[in-house]
Amino acid sequence: MSFLAKNYNRKKIAFKTGKGSFLISDKGQKYLDFVQGIAVNSLGHAHPKLIKALNNQSKKIWHVSNAFIIPEGERLAKKIVRKTFADYVMFQNSGAEATEAAIKVARRYFYSIGQPKKNRVLCIKNSFHGRTIAAIYASGSKKMTEGFGPKINGFDHFDFGDHKSLKRSINNNTAAVMVETIMGEGGIKVIPDWCLKDLRKLCNQKKILLILDEVQCGIGRSGDFFAFEKSKVKPDIVPIAKGIGGGFPIGAVLMNKKVASGMVAGTHGSTFGGNPLAMQVGNTVIDIISKKSFLNNVKKNSKYFINKLNEIKNEYPHVIEEVRGKGFLIGLKLRKDQSNFIKKLMDNRLLTIRAAENVVRILPPLNVKKSELNLSIKIIKKVCSEY
Repeated sequence: MSFLAKNYNRKKIAFKTGKGSFLISDKGQKYLDFVQGIAVNSLGHAHPKLIKALNNQSKKIWHVSNAFIIPEGERLAKKIVRKTFADYVMFQNSGAEATEAAIKVARRYFYSIGQPKKNRVLCIKNSFHGRTIAAIYASGSKKMTEGFGPKINGFDHFDFGDHKSLKRSINNNTAAVMVETIMGEGGIKVIPDWCLKDLRKLCNQKKILLILDEVQCGIGRSGDFFAFEKSKVKPDIVPIAKGIGGGFPIGAVLMNKKVASGMVAGTHGSTFGGNPLAMQVGNTVIDIISKKSFLNNVKKNSKYFINKLNEIKNEYPHVIEEVRGKGFLIGLKLRKDQSNFIKKLMDNRLLTIRAAENVVRILPPLNVKKSELNLSIKIIKKVCSEY
């Protein structure tokens, strides 16, 4: 009997060890893990440099309050700022905390310049920004908000790809537009570069802020450090998490100087956010992932993988309707039941996870080997052939 709450429908399997792209179950079975904690283990399981960083720091300091300077956090913030559009970083513990903090930053900015009524945030309907009480209402999902009333006000929504609805929804109280650059839970839907450019222009015209949620698609997962980089767009605020910790809980809000001006002492805090243990791991992750050679390898391998998946789609069009995504944030939109397909993959020792719109989400570690991609292709093709 489990004494854990029943808010997860857990698969009847547990793992005792992991190495790179693989997990070993408590029964000794080896699985190719293309879930990786839902895009969290950006460098796979038990990466030696992350183990070394964690062990070394654990012998020094685990935690101190943000009432004091934390050098490890100062170093990580400096690396992030030098690598990105941002002027300032505010560390959190998770993606949900990061998106909530991003909302606070946007609202506080307009309050600080004497426009407190500009406090509404416009989001894509059925997007995903976390599971906190405000984040579920930001997501605009009826399923996620059911039973958690009263409704948290301050959010408006438009349908994915409906530009007319987007423009109509902006009013005098709109503070920001917040979208996932690549929608994860919502079905692996990529916002095109031209659309991001138009979104930036629209925000400039309306004098509102642009928040790009890169919690799942950021930190190299798209093949670029951020998924929006190819568009040459500069957002005002970007929440991140997942991949930046390589498996250790880290979140952050990146912001430009303009919006950061509203976040004065006392406006936000976090007991654990930016603690030395997390920051030292984050420093190691960013040192590895931000290298041009590493990101080029992600682009090369993910292009190969997506091409192979499209070949399978063309061979089995009655099973796979569409291959979606970018980099190693990939979705297979199925014509058949996704749950059964995921189970059959798991029976063949390949772990994947669902997304909306009957999509199977595939999330290899960014340093996955080509031989491991080929193994997954073989398994996916086998499962398709059995339908």
